[in-house]
Amino acid sequence: MKINSVKLVSTIYSPKDKFPESKNGEFVFVGRSNVGKSTLLNILTNQNIARVSKKPGKTRSINFYLINNSFYFVDLPGYGYAKTSYEEKERWKKIIENYFEVRSWNIKLVFVLIDGRHELQKNDEIILDWLRDLELPFSVILTKVDKLKMSEKVKMIRYYEKILGEKYIVIPYSAVTKEGVAKILELIEQLGGA
Repeated sequence: MKINSVKLVSTIYSPKDKFPESKNGEFVFVGRSNVGKSTLLNILTNQNIARVSKKPGKTRSINFYLINNSFYFVDLPGYGYAKTSYEEKERWKKIIENYFEVRSWNIKLVFVLIDGRHELQKNDEIILDWLRDLELPFSVILTKVDKLKMSEKVKMIRYYEKILGEKYIVIPYSAVTKEGVAKILELIEQLGGA
């Protein structure tokens, strides 16, 4: 699949903000702050659409990017960032919960980005359980796998495959080597992104 056009069409800061028209489905990207979500979006679209920062927690809204005038990439605020105020965390929580509640029918797949160097963290576990409870389809992208030795990478992939079970796809990904990028785009295409 080739991404020919990308346009930021909507930014949601509160549950009162209006979502864009539905189009042909949504592919959602969610993960802990500093997991590499913005970088992945920039690589997939071959454009600097998402702001990459050394300081985590920069995505403070839900951003809808219209891809090929057909479907959306939806960028959710990162979770688990300790230096964010309680009020800001609560605001993020409300807009994310509202998004999943209102738009679940239009979601094709949620990509959950998890740092592939570590075993499952509590915040990641909460998101995965929540998505299961909502019966939303998801796939796990293990980021930063270039920082692992081959044996460590294989071990972490197996670990996550065992935790998730056969129903869910685990994609090892690296922003450095671009491993996993083709697989992610292939999955999007298979699910109706074109």
